[in-house]
Amino acid sequence: MSLTAFSPSAPLTDLVLGASLFFPPLFKAVLLGFFFWLLIHPLIRGWIYSGDVWHPTLMDLSLFVLCVAGALWLLSLG
Repeated sequence: MSLTAFSPSAPLTDLVLGASLFFPPLFKAVLLGFFFWLLIHPLIRGWIYSGDVWHPTLMDLSLFVLCVAGALWLLSLG
């Protein structure tokens, strides 16, 4: 019986393969979305924190999620 960490049937192989397939695109989208958020947030900060639309924290978080979703869409195009 061979117990090596890199055998094809080992659970660690599935974990490493899954991480290499799914983590980097999502990580790239979060970084690009954060960059978009850094550009957009100062422009509408007064409107967000005035409280006229929604709770400021929820509005800020939803703006970040929209930026990440837009970045993921841009990354999926090209």
